[in-house]
Amino acid sequence: MALAVRKQLLYELIDRLNEADHQTAYDFLTYLLDRARREQMMWERIDETDEEEVLTEEERQQLQSDEGYMAGGDAKREFGLQVDLP
Repeated sequence: MALAVRKQLLYELIDRLNEADHQTAYDFLTYLLDRARREQMMWERIDETDEEEVLTEEERQQLQSDEGYMAGGDAKREFGLQVDLP
């Protein structure tokens, strides 16, 4: 769980840095912002990919059909699976 840090505390820490370390602090903060931006872009691409995938008519019918449906516990026993299925 992330702890909330007041912005004022961050400002105070930056103020206490030696002037020679200001560039390092700036570079690190820029890195954190870039990393967050890249992660956001990655999730947006994943969302777009999910939306682009289209099921065939046959796949849609199979998903909507009760034929061949097997409960997770039955599948686990029948196929000797080691995981718990819903």
